[in-house]
Amino acid sequence: MTVDEELNKLDDDIRRLKIEYEVYFSGGSPRPPHDTLSRVETVIKRYSSDQSKLSFGQRFRFTSILQKYSTNRTLWQRKLQDKEEGRGQFAAQKRALETATDDGSLRVICSDPDVEKEKVDQLLQAMREARNQTGETSSGLDPVAFHKFIKDKTRQVKESLGCDKVQFSVSIENGKVKFKATKAE
Repeated sequence: MTVDEELNKLDDDIRRLKIEYEVYFSGGSPRPPHDTLSRVETVIKRYSSDQSKLSFGQRFRFTSILQKYSTNRTLWQRKLQDKEEGRGQFAAQKRALETATDDGSLRVICSDPDVEKEKVDQLLQAMREARNQTGETSSGLDPVAFHKFIKDKTRQVKESLGCDKVQFSVSIENGKVKFKATKAE
């Protein structure tokens, strides 16, 4: 593959990476596009380490591609940080997925418990707190078994109700802990 062809491919990969990140940030993909990112960075490192192989025109093109990548990379890192911290556009998503109601119950919408471990942990914590409030012991709640239970229940509700997301709720009704799994709206 010639240098010009590789630069064309690098430009296309950066364009594809931009699209994949937009899909990830909009919630269409569960993970950031690490494969495409590593492919782009490998080519950038190869040409950054030895630019003597490049003609003047190729160096100019490589530098402008590198600037475009650098600008996007900064934006992606900022958005990733916002998503991890639940700020900006992701704060509304987080509030929509996890809501504590006025009656003290907690609702969490979950689509894949293996990916959304923090949600399972929130449910476990809410279950422990609810049991403590009602005077029941919470020492019997094993995190591994609880995660397996949530995973199985999510699969079961998805299959039986034909939905993509399941809403779990933990509440106290008539002095007893109530745990419900329903189709998420």
